[in-house]
Amino acid sequence: MKLIIQIPCYNEAATLPATLRDLPRALPGVDTIEILVIDDGSTDDTAAVARRSGADYVVRFSNNKGLAQAFMAGLDACVKLGADIIVNTDGDHQYRGEDIAALVAPVLDGSADMVVGDRVLTAQTGFSPLKRSLSRFGSWVVRQASNTEIPDAASGFRAFNREAALRLNVVSDFTYTLETIIQAGVKNLALAHLPIGTNAPTRPSRLFRGTFGYVVRSATTIVRIYAMYKPLRFFGMLGGLLIAGGLAISLRFLWAFLFANGAGHVQSLILAAALVIVGFQIVLIGLVADLIAGHRRITEDVLYRVKELELRSGETAPNDVLPASLERPFST
Repeated sequence: MKLIIQIPCYNEAATLPATLRDLPRALPGVDTIEILVIDDGSTDDTAAVARRSGADYVVRFSNNKGLAQAFMAGLDACVKLGADIIVNTDGDHQYRGEDIAALVAPVLDGSADMVVGDRVLTAQTGFSPLKRSLSRFGSWVVRQASNTEIPDAASGFRAFNREAALRLNVVSDFTYTLETIIQAGVKNLALAHLPIGTNAPTRPSRLFRGTFGYVVRSATTIVRIYAMYKPLRFFGMLGGLLIAGGLAISLRFLWAFLFANGAGHVQSLILAAALVIVGFQIVLIGLVADLIAGHRRITEDVLYRVKELELRSGETAPNDVLPASLERPFST
């Protein structure tokens, strides 16, 4: 049983040594533990620090591509390196290495394909009240879209088995956290969660520039994900609201026409007609989007089978199936 711990990093030279020192090198039920660092185009010496601090592999991007792409590059490299279990953690030492044993336990015993560490948002004193509220709301939206019970959807501390790693396909260029949970729910993967501890913050978040940026990016991500994975429900609700509004205005016009001399209320009839027409168009968009979503599921199933065939034909992970930027084991 091989476990690879992947760490997406961007300019984490200052905190990466502490993160790596905290990671376990032996766990019950695991034969081999290796560490993979994904250097997302850092402008400091993150890659060199990773080598000196004991990382077994480094994937290096020539420029900053974003957290989502770094996460997916790590998953791809891990499965091609023969990982049976993959743990994703952050390079800023937010998560505790001692929790990895509990995190991988449901994967080891076969009860879960993916496990998410729950930071218990109500206890996060480092979060502002607004950020805690938005995080809880975002997690609630993800639960509705995915039919899962993950309480902390934004947590990046996660464990995956090989099946889950092969089936996940993040298309967002921002973050992977919300989308992977929704995908796991849609694809009927077994999900679990457990409470974890966190270390004191070592730096401000690089994903958001202030509270306003957090609000805008979170709201945009939630709407986009819901529209992508539940298009008929999303567009159906939006179109239904417009149609209901149009019908309500129509009834108002009808009442005024029959009982209160409808002269001067033609504009209400025009507005009602416009709302109903636009509402029906949005519902039709939802139907088309739902058909596209079905096609995407078929495409992802084909991609999963292709990945499996690649692994079967190269279980030892030869150089030609690994990322060109992957640096193999280092000597310190």
